[in-house]
Amino acid sequence: MYQDKTLVCKDCGQEFVFTAGEQQFYAEKGFQNEPQRCKSCRDARKNANKADKPMFTTVCAKCGKEAKVPFQPSNDRPVYCSECFAAMKAGE
Repeated sequence: MYQDKTLVCKDCGQEFVFTAGEQQFYAEKGFQNEPQRCKSCRDARKNANKADKPMFTTVCAKCGKEAKVPFQPSNDRPVYCSECFAAMKAGE
């Protein structure tokens, strides 16, 4: 049903392929517009705001390792490193 399409990135002007699989994914999610940017321009746009956020260093409440978090830790709630947080989220 879907076929690969060649699109032009509106930021860099390079051609990129909107694959049949990506088109199916967009349809399943209910997206009605095709992507306007190539993968590298989308990634750059997503990460542009991340560089502006200050990171805070704290100690993981579970394993004791140093953890960097994008918020100011307070003493009323525990803070976990990314590995411990992921393990807790997975139910380990």
